[in-house]
Amino acid sequence: MHGPGSAAWLLVALCAATGAYCLLRMRSGVEEQRRTAGSEALMGFGMALMAVPAAVITPPRAAWALYAAVFGAAALRALWASRSSTHHLHHLVGTFAMAYMAVGMAAAPRGHAGHGGAGAPLVTGLLLLYFAGYVLWSGVRLVPVATAGGGPPASGWGDRPELARACRLSMGIGMVAMLLTM
Repeated sequence: MHGPGSAAWLLVALCAATGAYCLLRMRSGVEEQRRTAGSEALMGFGMALMAVPAAVITPPRAAWALYAAVFGAAALRALWASRSSTHHLHHLVGTFAMAYMAVGMAAAPRGHAGHGGAGAPLVTGLLLLYFAGYVLWSGVRLVPVATAGGGPPASGWGDRPELARACRLSMGIGMVAMLLTM
């Protein structure tokens, strides 16, 4: 790597690609998968925009307030959806983390975090522990397990659980990287 700029651009590419794949997953025939993919696409593209290096563009503080409002609303939606599925609890933590980072960036001296000091260390640490654990757990779930007889083949891109897990793993890795810069 050639420095933090290169890492930031790799993070932008990873998150944008993940968001784009989540848009493809929205074509699934299962309504819950479409809804989940939409939430994950929002997270992927939001993370990509947040990861753009400050040397390229430094958004005004109002942009970070808008981010906080969008992801705060997404957190409320995830809280409401968590009544029916525990998977939405992960979305709740993720959207809260995005809103938290947006508030931290708005409070940062030049409107962009990345040199430490933005956010509360305890909250950042707890989020970092959660996402590091999530990355490890997701990685283990990607390991193939031999099945006796297997199931029916997936019919489309939106219905491939291993790709959805890889998508979530990528976003978890991105979240860890972003939280480390807080």
